[in-house]
Amino acid sequence: MVTFQFVPYHEIEDLGSARRVKRLIDIVKQNKIVLLQGRLKEEEEADLIAIAMEEIKGKFKGIELAVINPEEKSKEGLKRLRSNFYNLVLGDRQGLTIIGPASIVKDIKKDPTKIELLTKEARNRRK
Repeated sequence: MVTFQFVPYHEIEDLGSARRVKRLIDIVKQNKIVLLQGRLKEEEEADLIAIAMEEIKGKFKGIELAVINPEEKSKEGLKRLRSNFYNLVLGDRQGLTIIGPASIVKDIKKDPTKIELLTKEARNRRK
């Protein structure tokens, strides 16, 4: 069974970068796929990947990460200025960040209008 956990932006906006990354890693380590409203800062994404690589052991095989932002390609002039202002004031709530454990998520394919999340086949290892 695949479990998704939605994390609204307001639940992490008051956390510092390190605590924000730790919270997301902790959810993923429970074999859940995180659907985060908005996106992390570039440095936080890099930290998330680095920490996940450091913590690879046992059943935790790392993470798969994708950011979907459907408005990114359509931003022009005033729309882009307005969006940048909102992001500066409210935080980057545009789009969706998907973070999943590598032991479950095989690949995440994205384009502005759809997401394809390919999972690995669960195998019964009972004998």
